[in-house]
Amino acid sequence: MSATRLLLTLPLTAAFGYMSLVGLIYVSQRTLLYPGTSATPAPEPSAWGENVYIDTPDGETLHALYSRGESDKPCVLLFFGNGDRADSYGFLAQALAVRGIGLLAISYRGYPGSTGSPSEDGLLEDGLAAYDWLSQRSKGGIVVLGRSLGTGIAVNTAGQRPAAGMILVSAYLSVLSVAQTRYPFYPVALLIKDSFRSDLKIAKVRQPKLFIHGRLDDSIPLSSGEALYRIAPGPKQMLVDDGSGHNDIWNEGTVGDVIHFVESLKRDASSGNRG
Repeated sequence: MSATRLLLTLPLTAAFGYMSLVGLIYVSQRTLLYPGTSATPAPEPSAWGENVYIDTPDGETLHALYSRGESDKPCVLLFFGNGDRADSYGFLAQALAVRGIGLLAISYRGYPGSTGSPSEDGLLEDGLAAYDWLSQRSKGGIVVLGRSLGTGIAVNTAGQRPAAGMILVSAYLSVLSVAQTRYPFYPVALLIKDSFRSDLKIAKVRQPKLFIHGRLDDSIPLSSGEALYRIAPGPKQMLVDDGSGHNDIWNEGTVGDVIHFVESLKRDASSGNRG
């Protein structure tokens, strides 16, 4: 092969390879974003709490685990991370139960025990359906708790429903911005299907907010969570765990911070009623 022909062929080969990778990312992006999807049925007996099922307005049925709290105490509505499972949160359910606080953890559509396939629109619908289901059973108020991917669902839910407060653990400005940081050489904005723009929705969340983030998080950088915190309206508080990353953020201190925040909402409400 002549040098001239080689010079012409190499750029074409590189371009073809690049476009092939772009196409692969586009086709497989939901597999990458929702690694926890599975046709596995809900475990029997339940790992904690009780197995419950929630119907969504668009015809899906969500499996969830529900630990009932005391009637006058808040209940936490949990939206977990993309590779997580509801049955992994027995530690949180147990810690909350000691304080009389309930917990509802839903399994998103397409995740174990639930019907359907995940998408941004679908998961946001799941969040609202779960809140509406819980509001018929919990009279002590609902605190929305999002973890990682679930923070986008929490922001959307708290912006559209009268939650007592919101907790975001490992929050992002948007999935779009995180993907752009991780894949700087690809036209992510043109390819992404599920962008989870918390940055465009956080202004609607006027309730008290607690942000928790690990300084060592290499999946969702602290800078992304801090950026969302800066544009969030008050009242708000941010706690940074210097020794934690992304997958080890749940520790005794984090659980204690969650409980303290939830109970402070009840105290503030009681003080307001007395006034």
